[in-house]
Amino acid sequence: MLSMTIPNTALRAVRAGMRMSQDDFARALQAAGHRAGEPNDANKRLVQRWESGTIAAPRPIYVRALEVVTGLPIELLGFASLPGTHVSGDHKGGHDLTSPISDLATPEPMARLGSPHGSYVGVWLSRYQYYSSGRGESYAGQHYVVLLQHSDRLTVRSLPNSAASALSLDLTVDGSVITGTWTEQTAQEGYYRGACYHGAIQMLVEPTGRRMAGKWVGFGKDMDINTGPWELVFQDSSTKKSTLDRYNTPPRDLSE
Repeated sequence: MLSMTIPNTALRAVRAGMRMSQDDFARALQAAGHRAGEPNDANKRLVQRWESGTIAAPRPIYVRALEVVTGLPIELLGFASLPGTHVSGDHKGGHDLTSPISDLATPEPMARLGSPHGSYVGVWLSRYQYYSSGRGESYAGQHYVVLLQHSDRLTVRSLPNSAASALSLDLTVDGSVITGTWTEQTAQEGYYRGACYHGAIQMLVEPTGRRMAGKWVGFGKDMDINTGPWELVFQDSSTKKSTLDRYNTPPRDLSE
């Protein structure tokens, strides 16, 4: 009995939302692999086969690159969860599974050896404070974010309905020190009218491993350097769709 090939519309939508062509997406996957010390052979044809459903699940090396590039857990990228072990070659992009194996599609997160807190994967509450020179007041920004970890690299992306702006952080773990960069794309209809801000961040992980606190630094609209406090507070270790759906809502106001 022939099985029906089901297109992966979720992956296609994520890629399109990132405003990347299939070529762009493949190059980003290759770059992510090189940065992680796990080179891969991603190319346009491989992306096409994923999106068409010809390949139902990526190999683990591509799983890691997909999560880093999209900032989403593999469970949300539309790949099927059917048992099977048949392997097929694509001749250009390496070999991938034509039927997925659940433990390959959802690999255990790898924590850096010597990390005092193990894995940080899960949903966290991101909170930062900033001063608006245009309005002469201090404000707080809040997002629920999903954090993924591969070795000593942390990828943090905000859940889309938790705030009007989109937030991303790319971090590196060194013991209890977290260092990296942040980017925030503000809402088109908001005060900052779609402006994109970015900068650096450094935080320390508390002994419990459930809170990271530190400061951000970044440029203001007048090319002045601003800074303020930033924290990530652990909420849930699950990255399943049902969990992310539960947190895909604005956090309670800080004043409550």
